[in-house]
Amino acid sequence: MTEIIYILINEAMPGYVKIGKTSSSLEQRIRELSGSTSVPLPFTCFYACTVENATFVEHQLHDAFDNNRINPRREFFQISPERVVSALKLAEIENITPKKDFVESQEDQKALDQARAEMRAKFNFKMVNIPIGAELVFSRDEKIKSNVLDNKSINFNGNKTSLSASAQKILGYDYSVQGTAYWMFEGESLDERRKRIESEEEKKN
Repeated sequence: MTEIIYILINEAMPGYVKIGKTSSSLEQRIRELSGSTSVPLPFTCFYACTVENATFVEHQLHDAFDNNRINPRREFFQISPERVVSALKLAEIENITPKKDFVESQEDQKALDQARAEMRAKFNFKMVNIPIGAELVFSRDEKIKSNVLDNKSINFNGNKTSLSASAQKILGYDYSVQGTAYWMFEGESLDERRKRIESEEEKKN
C-alpha cells in the first residue's frame, strides 16, 4: 500500500522543517497541523511524495538527520528542506507536492503572503558574498541555470527576474516560494550559504 511522506515548512519558523507521514489525505493533514491556534502561520508543503512503506522511510529520514533534530519527541529538524528532498527521492514513487496553499481563510493567506514577502526582502547577494555575473544552479535540475544580474535580481532565460519568481515558474506552483531554498551556488543552497556565513560571523564576534 502506498503512503505519503511530506516535508512541511512554516514561514514563522524559518530554518526548520517538519518531516512526517500520512496514509490519508495530505491536504487534510496540513490543515490539521495549521489549524492549531498555537501556530502563527499555516504550514506549507515544500515536498510530498508517495512511498511503499511510509513508516520505514520516515524512520530512515529521521535517523539520517538525527543530528539536526530539535527535540527527539518532535518531527522538526533544523536543515535545508532540499537536503531532505534529495534523500527522500531515493524512495519516491510519485511526486505529489501540491501546487497551491491549503489555508482556512483569506486572513491566513494574506498573513502567509506577507511573511514570504518579508523573507524575500531580507536577502541580497552581497550578504552571501556572491558576485555579479556568478552562475546559479537550480537544485531540482542542475541543467537549469541563471546568472546574478545585481544585488537582488538574476538573469533567467534572458529575462531579469527574482529568485522567487523564477523558482515559482520552474516548479509550476500557484503560490510564491522562497527562491533561496531552490537556487544553489558552489554546491549549497543560498539559504544554507546565508546561514553558514551568519554563523561564521557570529563566532568571530
